Amino acid sequence: MTEAAVRERPVTSRQIKVGDVPIGGGAPVAVQSMTNTMTYDVEATVQQVYDLNAAGADLVRVSVNGSKALKGFREVVWRSPVPLIADIHFDYRMALGAADAGAACVRINPGNVGNDDRYRQVIEKCQETGLAMRIGVNSGSVEKKYREMPKHEALVASALHKVEIAEEMGFFDFKVSLKASRVPEMVEANRQFRQYSDAPLHLGVTEAGTKLSGSIKTAAALGQLLPYGIGDTIRVSLAEDPVEEIPVAYGILSSLDLRHRGPNVIACPSCARTLGFDVIGMAAKVEERLKHFEDHFTVAVMGCVVNGPGEARDADYGVAGGKDDGVIFSKGEPLRKVGRDEIYDALFEEIGKDGRK
Repeated sequence: MTEAAVRERPVTSRQIKVGDVPIGGGAPVAVQSMTNTMTYDVEATVQQVYDLNAAGADLVRVSVNGSKALKGFREVVWRSPVPLIADIHFDYRMALGAADAGAACVRINPGNVGNDDRYRQVIEKCQETGLAMRIGVNSGSVEKKYREMPKHEALVASALHKVEIAEEMGFFDFKVSLKASRVPEMVEANRQFRQYSDAPLHLGVTEAGTKLSGSIKTAAALGQLLPYGIGDTIRVSLAEDPVEEIPVAYGILSSLDLRHRGPNVIACPSCARTLGFDVIGMAAKVEERLKHFEDHFTVAVMGCVVNGPGEARDADYGVAGGKDDGVIFSKGEPLRKVGRDEIYDALFEEIGKDGRK
């Protein structure tokens, strides 16, 4: 894949590695998701890991919620094309087992993993095996002693307590997440945490919802944090096939000019000046075909020959429809005029001339 240039942003975190993937310290924002298969169903889990990786996931989290799952996880690890994060709740012994099974990282929830002694045992195992940890704090399961505080403050207090223990033990190979289902709470928690720690941050809105609402909430939250150097890895948590999370994640990163995967399609919303040219249908058709391209470039679908090329002058390629014909253009300059029925094929002929793929 061709990696396009991205904008620079402040570096506010130190760097760790999850497997061979650098997190924080100026590294590209890593994209991850989580399997929703039963981990003991090894074949289904491995297939989903491969599907997520093919879609662009750098990391994949897998639930290890019991001895049966742990046994399956062990096999999934050695068959996985990407580093795996073991997701641990309630039973800290699953974290110890996942470390021995070859996990690249273990995610623990301070609100339910047990007392600090058990947490220290997990840290010792991470130090022994050389794997990373994610301290994953959720607003819905924050530790009891912090529950009377405002939620964003409770998230920060819980995370900082665990950070302090880890650093006192000389363990720094961890990242932190502070998640809430309400965007303002999640944003404020991550902003406040960054004032006290340079640990890499994993960002996400927990229980974000279905594809439309979850994507909106996540974009609203990440757009307030990532450009300012807050956030080093992300997940878009959707009530959907997890593979569908990955294009949304890259869409958010690309819109912020932080990381690109594949082409970018822009289109006008359509109006009476289109003179019957189906902007909406053409844009959908173009976007669908471009899903198979890896290079990053911008394609514009505009409804008006008069204004379209000028308004989309930054696009690498574009079409502007008219009453009976249309114009194929590049960087605002017309390339050729074609009949309306030829617009789609002519556009991709021009894209093909430059060897885009």
